[in-house]
Amino acid sequence: MSSPDPRSLRQATLLVPTVLLALCMAGCRHHAPDVAARAPAPPPIRTAPSHGTRTAPAPLAPSEVTPDDAQYIASHRPIYSEEGVASWYGPPYHNRQGANGKIFDQNALTAAHRTLPMGSLIVVTNEQTRQSATMRVTDRGPFVPGRLLDLSMASAKATGIYRAGLATVRIDVYEAPKPIEEGGRWCVQIGAFEHEHKAAKLRDELERKYDNAQVIDFAGPTGYWVRIRPQGDNREQAELIQRMLKPAEGDAYLVRLD
Repeated sequence: MSSPDPRSLRQATLLVPTVLLALCMAGCRHHAPDVAARAPAPPPIRTAPSHGTRTAPAPLAPSEVTPDDAQYIASHRPIYSEEGVASWYGPPYHNRQGANGKIFDQNALTAAHRTLPMGSLIVVTNEQTRQSATMRVTDRGPFVPGRLLDLSMASAKATGIYRAGLATVRIDVYEAPKPIEEGGRWCVQIGAFEHEHKAAKLRDELERKYDNAQVIDFAGPTGYWVRIRPQGDNREQAELIQRMLKPAEGDAYLVRLD
């Protein structure tokens, strides 16, 4: 047997640390957690539309807003704007029929407004956080003094109102299926009453007072209501009735039916 070559022994000795280091690094890579793969995707940044270039906020939940609607908002200016206090609603209205005749889904991007035409395409912006979301008006409300808009739970989360409960918002209307300032079918809604007999008593009184109007009482998820529909659902008559009602008769709201 021949003696080993000294040069081969030196090369083998030099290779051992290199191999051990490579094995160690391979083992470390194998056991390190894949943080990037497990981390959730960051939420999209939602900003209010400016008076320059307008970018439609991307919906975060199912809604009736289509890609065509988003493109329309991005290339047009609002036809009407207003500011006021917004709240949000979910249970006990979830899965009940809304004012538009469809089942209300608290997880869809929708809103309730008392006077905007049903189906209006709007962008709602939280004035404090500047978060905004695109949605459609699908319901009527809020029936609380001093409030302008009621958001679905999904819309409240998208605009940063969910935890706060209330916030001042700007409503930009980009499209309405009917004129906003004229026409329409109108009524006056009064309530809510805790007991049905109070609503029925007021209904009887108002039927005698407004013999040309249709007066009905009905139950809602949070109480009993009375609704007065003037002849022809005329707006001017509805506004007159609202002004004539006494505070003792309950909070009265001018409501558009269409």
